[in-house]
Amino acid sequence: MNDAPLPHAEMLAAIPRMRRYARVLTGDSARADDLVQEALARAWEKRRLWRPGTDLRAWLFTILHNVFVNQRASARREASNVSLDAETEGGSGAWQVPVPSTQFARVELAELLQQVGRLPSEQREVLLLAAVEEMKYEEIAAALSVPVGTVMSRLSRAREKLRRMADERPATLKRVK
Repeated sequence: MNDAPLPHAEMLAAIPRMRRYARVLTGDSARADDLVQEALARAWEKRRLWRPGTDLRAWLFTILHNVFVNQRASARREASNVSLDAETEGGSGAWQVPVPSTQFARVELAELLQQVGRLPSEQREVLLLAAVEEMKYEEIAAALSVPVGTVMSRLSRAREKLRRMADERPATLKRVK
């Protein structure tokens, strides 16, 4: 049994990243906060399972992802005909990001975030962990409980889909360089 305490400073430092990832998973900031809180509570309950010297952030992301998957499976069992993404299907604020820039840049960013939102959840999760959280393939694989090859494949497919979506934009919306 591990009696070493969790490093509180590292745990606190991981919370903003966990919230960002949880927002992508849930599409809603309130649900994301609840998810992070549940994941941190679970981490605290299972703190004896964490091994000092290992990557605490990857361990926390694994717990966060597993809590989300368990909640989603539970919700599907309870109401299989209700979409968990109903709040974001109409384009609500799940992808709102403040951008202090030109109107064109805001439109481009909004379009990119809509395109990311249209990716399958498995690809969106890997893309976020790789591009935004700067996690290594091995860390992503551990967090999502999938092989490294699956991470690489999902990331490649996500990037390719985003390229195709960007190429399909109407010519009037493409920036002239």
